[in-house]
Amino acid sequence: MEYIMTDNQIIRKISGIIQLNMKSFAMIFALLLIWALFAVMTNGVFLAPQNLSNLFRQMTIISFLAFGMVLILVTGNIDLSVGSAVGLVSAVGAYLQAILLPKILPDLLPMLPSTSIGIASTVITVIACLMVGLAIGLWQGYLTAYLGIPAFIVTLGGMLIFRGGVLGITQGKTIVPIEDSLVYIAQGYQGRITGIIIAILVILAIFSMTFWNRRQKKSYGFELRPAYLDTAKAGFFSILVLIYVLYIANGYRGIQNPVLLMAVVAVIFSYISTSTRFGRYCYAIGGNKEATRLSGVDIKKNIFIVFILMGLLCGVSGIVLTGYVAAGTIGGGTNYELSTIAACIIGGTSTMGGAGTIFGAIIGSLIMASLENGMSVMNMDIFWQYIIKGLVLIIAVYIDVLSRKKTGII
Repeated sequence: MEYIMTDNQIIRKISGIIQLNMKSFAMIFALLLIWALFAVMTNGVFLAPQNLSNLFRQMTIISFLAFGMVLILVTGNIDLSVGSAVGLVSAVGAYLQAILLPKILPDLLPMLPSTSIGIASTVITVIACLMVGLAIGLWQGYLTAYLGIPAFIVTLGGMLIFRGGVLGITQGKTIVPIEDSLVYIAQGYQGRITGIIIAILVILAIFSMTFWNRRQKKSYGFELRPAYLDTAKAGFFSILVLIYVLYIANGYRGIQNPVLLMAVVAVIFSYISTSTRFGRYCYAIGGNKEATRLSGVDIKKNIFIVFILMGLLCGVSGIVLTGYVAAGTIGGGTNYELSTIAACIIGGTSTMGGAGTIFGAIIGSLIMASLENGMSVMNMDIFWQYIIKGLVLIIAVYIDVLSRKKTGII
């Protein structure tokens, strides 16, 4: 029998939902405020569909890293090497595409036309880049989880090692050219009609998942929120999807391929973090490591897996970076660790572990990308950009510390 709440219970429930999601509302408000300020300062150029389209594409590389960094921070660790790891993956990908594979593939596949050889080169490069990212994750995860070396030291050393690898592979030069098929991964677009179809499918999925979750809760005897609240929530996200597709994406050239890829990865990692035993263990480890250990959880194994996932996401980011700049550069990935950590913390992930969401990481990445994009549109001096991003990181951490003190956690 379905449990029906009274009017007073509904009011208390709505109040509780607002309080529970206050950080999310604050992040969205901050994002809208930043957009409004830049719109005024740039005479509306910032909010032009073309610029917003570029903004969303620019945020994808940091977003991939932020998804992994959320789990890293949630477990009470940190990864300072992600920027250099991405740069190394990008350098390896560019080297394969521009130097190694063009020499050997025509001899290995003499019957294939040049177009097919280019596609084969991209497939091999993508697999190789993911393997490099996986190797990085395995190495750093093993050192941290099983040898007991603090993650700060392991990843700080990794940052230097991987940056040295970038310089060794590139020899201080830009590596070009990159195959069109790889460039398409980061710079390609889905057509307007395809975008509308995708939007319809996503909206149907949002409502289907909403009502499926209600049925699941009802079958287990859980208390149900009023149907109109869940419907309103699904409608809100559906409106956001429509605004993005119809105004931002289709207002320019369509949905960007990396944004589509980011959405898929976000769904996967959101599921991992909230709906799997591994995800729950990660939050438990960050919340109280000793209690989690006494509960029988294999802490070393879970931390090891977290770093493996981070390495794989570095591989994905490196692939997208290579296609985005259509080259391998000595500065690839520089300072990405700053933007990634800032995006996570702005999005509500605690530096002390135990708290953080993938949705928050997306909003945090969008805020960081908006700051960088807006300052670039304004032609702000680069030294001011560094100063402002550094201040944003410090303020975000300070807000996290204040919120933890108010809740009595520290």
